[in-house]
Amino acid sequence: MELATMPERVGAAPVATSLPRPIRESDWPLRTHLELGALPTAVPCTRLHVRQRLWEWGLTELSAAAELLVTELVTNAVHAARSCEWPFPVEVWLFSNRVKVMILVWDGNHNPPVRADAAVDDENGRGLLLVEAVSEQWGWYQPVDRIGKVVWCLSAN
Repeated sequence: MELATMPERVGAAPVATSLPRPIRESDWPLRTHLELGALPTAVPCTRLHVRQRLWEWGLTELSAAAELLVTELVTNAVHAARSCEWPFPVEVWLFSNRVKVMILVWDGNHNPPVRADAAVDDENGRGLLLVEAVSEQWGWYQPVDRIGKVVWCLSAN
């Protein structure tokens, strides 16, 4: 069996009450999980992890969009986690069915993500607008099996 087809054992994604499709192994045979401290270095580490996994899976055509999406979601998660009373980590799941990539990012903050209306000269505040523009679909949920929230998006070529 070649490396690109071997499923990886990953931590279970937080149970959702709503997603565009359930996260079932049969639907998303390629998967990876990453847990990082809520530090600024989590963003480039996650981006590199996504790029490497998609290369290993033979899905480099999905890399540009997936890297942008994970950058925005993890940046928001790090900010949200750092605002918590306790230092929660940030967790990232990447699933693929060889056509699409689903990204889930968990942080320990229960506050929902908010799309900002950034002014032209603002340096921040466009992350979720980018996610909305680049992804096929996105959303968030509060897991039934843990605190915090999961922001997810679906990316296709």
